[in-house]
Amino acid sequence: MTFRNTVTIVASPRSRAGKTLLARLLVDYHRQEGRAFEAYDLNAGEDTLAQFLPGEVIAAGVGDVQGQMALFDSLVSADDTAKIVDVGHEAFDSFFTLAHQIGFMDEARRRSIAPVILFVISNDRASTEAYRNLRLRFPRLTLAPVHNEMLGPGQYRDKYPVAGAGAAMLRFPALAPGLRKYIEKPPFSFSDRELANAKHIPLDVHIELQRWLRKMHIEFRELDLRILLADLQSSLKF
Repeated sequence: MTFRNTVTIVASPRSRAGKTLLARLLVDYHRQEGRAFEAYDLNAGEDTLAQFLPGEVIAAGVGDVQGQMALFDSLVSADDTAKIVDVGHEAFDSFFTLAHQIGFMDEARRRSIAPVILFVISNDRASTEAYRNLRLRFPRLTLAPVHNEMLGPGQYRDKYPVAGAGAAMLRFPALAPGLRKYIEKPPFSFSDRELANAKHIPLDVHIELQRWLRKMHIEFRELDLRILLADLQSSLKF
């Protein structure tokens, strides 16, 4: 099998774990790489992905059959478009329960689409149990834990073993609180054009944000390469 594109699901059962920020960075990474992408937002309340990137993100839901069909049909569409799904903590259980029931992960792979979960880890029982359940439900899935350094030290990382082809733990570099205030009010895009035109951002902050973005893009690029290599190795066996 040779994968044409990915569906990257950014998730955590915990609120305020940095999940939506990670999804925003992933959107920016695909844009910088010159890729066609679609982003889906399964969040409620304030500061959602759709609010940060209006016009670029599709607000979705799994609360009714029509919404479920529209979302999952789009995710398995073989249109050479990278998909990003920001699963809010309120939708976490229902999204993955439904994905398991309909065999979404296997269907994506049959269509040469690589499903990947970026799971933002934390040191609480609900998160470790949710992660373990995902490993049991989706044994062939690439499941990559993400250590958000803004949540503090990661001594608990051994509770989140990587799973699936090409998986490795991602490091989500911390950003100083004095810099975070510039990016936490929607709408806001990390694209070069938007940052360059953001007159409220001082030059030194702009430079530091660019350094931080490069670190995160390296993490995404290395994950991309690991998945590609695992895919090529799997194809050579046949």
